[in-house]
Order: sequence, then C-alpha cells, then structure tokens
Amino acid sequence: MRFSKATTALISGAMAVSLAACGGSAATGAGSAAGSAAGSAVEAGSSAESADQEAADKVAQMIDDIYVQERTDQTDQQCADAKAAWDALSDAQKELVEGEYADQDYFGRDTGDASKDDPLNQDGIGEKEILVTSFGTSFNDSRASDIGGIEKALQAAYPDWSVRRAFTSQIIINHIQARDGEKIDNVDQALQRAVDNGVKTLVVQPTHLMHGAEYDELNEALDAYRDKMNIVVAEPLLGEVGADATVINADKQAVAEDITAEAAKDAGYDSLDAAAEDGAAFVFMGHGTSHEANVTYDQMQTQVENLAYKNVFIGTVEGKPEDTSCEAVIQKVKDAGYSKVVLRPLMVVAGDHANNDMAGDDDDSWKSQFEAAGMEVAPQLGGLGQIPAIQDIYVQHTAAAIAQLQ
Repeated sequence: MRFSKATTALISGAMAVSLAACGGSAATGAGSAAGSAAGSAVEAGSSAESADQEAADKVAQMIDDIYVQERTDQTDQQCADAKAAWDALSDAQKELVEGEYADQDYFGRDTGDASKDDPLNQDGIGEKEILVTSFGTSFNDSRASDIGGIEKALQAAYPDWSVRRAFTSQIIINHIQARDGEKIDNVDQALQRAVDNGVKTLVVQPTHLMHGAEYDELNEALDAYRDKMNIVVAEPLLGEVGADATVINADKQAVAEDITAEAAKDAGYDSLDAAAEDGAAFVFMGHGTSHEANVTYDQMQTQVENLAYKNVFIGTVEGKPEDTSCEAVIQKVKDAGYSKVVLRPLMVVAGDHANNDMAGDDDDSWKSQFEAAGMEVAPQLGGLGQIPAIQDIYVQHTAAAIAQLQ
C-alpha cells in the first residue's frame, strides 16, 4: 500500500509522539550516545590543550630560570636543558610559551647566523691582553658586526696583543649559549682566564657609550684582580662626562660628526644640508640611564647644535630628561618643519632596543609614533660599532691606555 506524502508525514509524526509518550527509549538512547561522544571529544580536546599549555609552561619556567644575572654551577646544564625542551615542543606549543621573561622569541626569533661571530674565549693569550668588555647582545648579526667590528679593529691595530671578549650581562650570555651553543665569558671568567694564561699586562677597553653604571661596576670587578697583573682601563666612547649639558669634548665632537655622516650617506644624501632641503631630520635614539652620566645625552644635543646640525636630534628610550622623550623629540622635529625622519640608534650595538623600541611595529615604538604624527620614517638598524670611524676612536682610546703603561 502506498501512502501519500501528507499521510506519511502524519504517520511519522504520530510515531514520534508515541515514542515520546512511551519514554522515547530509542531516541533517547541515540541522543545519549551522541551526547556522550561529543562530551568525550570535548574532554579529549580540553585534555590536549591542557597538555600543550603544560609543556609550554615548563619551557617558559626553564627560560625564566636562566634569565638571571648570576652564573652558577648549574648554568651550563640549565641552558642545554632549556634548549632541548624547546626543541621537543610542537609549533603550536611553542606559540604558547610565555613566562615572567620568557616568550617564543627567546628561542624562535631569527637574529642571524651565530657561527659568524667569534666569542674570543681562546686560551694561549700571552703576556699582553686587550680585554674588550661590552654589555652584549643576543642579536647575532649585530654582535658580529658591531662588537666584532670593534674587536677586529683593535686586533688589527695591535697585532702583538691578544684581543679577548667579556660581556657584562649574564642574561645575554645565557641567552646566546642556550639558543646557539656559543659560550661567551663574563667579566670574572675572562679575568680568571687571563690569570690562568699568565697575562702580565691587561688593557681593558669598554665599548660602553659613557661613564655610566656599567662602567663603574666593571671597575669594581677589576679591583679583585689588580694585584695579579698590571691593569689599565681605557675610556668609553664619549670620554669624560662633565658637570652639565654644556660640557662637550673632542670625543663627543668626533662621534657626532661620524654618526651623522654615516646616517646621511646610508639615507642617500650627500650631506645633512641636502637632507634638510628634502625635509628630512635625523633622530638618534639612545638608551638613557638613571646614572648621573645621563647628562651625556644632553651634551650630545649641545654638540650637534654647536656643529650647526639643525636637523639632528637626540632622544632616549627612557625619556629622561623629558626633552629626550619620544614625544618631546617628535614635537621638536615638527616645530622645525621636517616631514621625514631617519631613525638610528645612538648605541654601540643595534640590538633589542634598536629592533623593537626604535624600529618595531608595535604602537609604542618610535617608528610607529613618528608615523602616527604624520611623518615619513626610515629606520637604520646600524650600531655605532660597525662604523669604521667609531672603531678608530676606540683604537685611539686603547692607544692612550697603553701609553699609560710606559
């Protein structure tokens, strides 16, 4: 017997009502099974997500554990373990890594080929050593070109001396070691290496910009070794600090001339005046410090003004004093009538601050803030250490230190 579509629909509806009235055992059973399966899937997914986060959190903690300024007997193993744990994560798990200091960029960011860098931690030093001390950077390309550039210039200038390296930041040393397997001496390790190698005369050449906190701490560290060898410390790049913003010196003048010439050339201008005619200003971003040596940045602004560099401005990441803050420098550039800005670090190394605070894409980077102010921005990611004329200043400072030994 064939039923019409309407009759079929009525019968189906009646069966459904009948099943429901009788407790709907079949429908309920099917629904219950489906619900159970869905619940199991949700639980499985939740369990997998939990396991992923747990694995990521473990690596984040391992990174935080080596993000410290003190080296211990466990540091080498901790660095190796952190990298092994990172490598064992899936790509999805790596994206979840986040700790107090840790993030996925700690191991995941490509900063260049570490094999191009020479850690200069060899023994066989001889009796005369030049120890080049730097804060350090985990950016591989910058380390090789900026710090390595200064070290190579010193070795070329003083072939009878052994040039070695020390970083003052254990945090950076650990980062490089964990990620790339490159071991760099901290100051104590480098000094002990000199003692163990029988060094009699040690010239310490800081690559620091000024007589700041790091320079003071370096001299304190040297005190424990002064009775073991003849030690003399060379001047940092900008020389003596001076009492106030009006005090300048030959080093500051030379640096101002060298860095502006390099920046103008890299921007495609024949001179600063040619850039000014094109509406372009140059902004050099320093770090800033709570140390009294912070006045050095105002002194550099005084220096460029004394050189009549009307389109050159000095700023600092920390924005102290206030007239060196990004907002203040933007206003200065706007008031002077420039619509284009070349940003360049006033730092020996173009590392994290240059790549992120200066040239990053976040809204609070200097590049983004200048663009938000309606200006055309061109960042230059070149540290001072890669400029030959700057390298020559360090060579001259080392020469003056060696002269003190005679």
